[in-house]
Amino acid sequence: MARHEATSVTVIDDHPVIVAGVRSWCDDADPPIGVVAAGPDVDVARTGKGRDADVVVFDLHLTGSAPAFAALRGLVDDGRQVIVYSMRDDAEAALTCLDIGAFTYLTKAEGDVHLVAAIRAAAENRPYTPPALSGAIGTDSRPGRPQLSLRESDVLVEWFRCESKEMVARKLGLSVRTVNTYLERVRIKYANVGRPASTKAALVARAIQDGLVAVDEL
Repeated sequence: MARHEATSVTVIDDHPVIVAGVRSWCDDADPPIGVVAAGPDVDVARTGKGRDADVVVFDLHLTGSAPAFAALRGLVDDGRQVIVYSMRDDAEAALTCLDIGAFTYLTKAEGDVHLVAAIRAAAENRPYTPPALSGAIGTDSRPGRPQLSLRESDVLVEWFRCESKEMVARKLGLSVRTVNTYLERVRIKYANVGRPASTKAALVARAIQDGLVAVDEL
């Protein structure tokens, strides 16, 4: 994006005070950044002015306590530049968001200076690594993580939540054979990085370790 063009932002957060704060910071930026849409769920980024915004500022916890990784995946899959802006300051959450495809990850404690800078960087497709994310990356000691496709992740998580593969197939519009194929691919990928998971319980444990699903989502 050219520097002379106005930057537009959609804010997804279910706390009005956070939305008001981000809007104020963007208004006070030089040059100003336009918050063109705001709301408590991802629909605001897919309708009206929100769908054309250059950058999406996204709260990782929209409803309840579970992180909204699936919603983040959806935005990334839509081709959006997403800045995750969260109260969570743990490395696992930050690194998982990067793995999903977020542009960058900020904690809400990092304030206006870093958020405004990150928005400008995202609009211009320039890398931006705020302090908390830099620390997370620098201390990343996770074991090998397989690179799962979006569909593999979806099938895996739905299998954890459903009573049978037949239910997964109906929910995702797939055949049972296709569901089995995706799950077998996941097992092969885990085996290839030295973390075999031959049972459903083992796969659940791996997914929790890798931030693909939280315990309270199961």
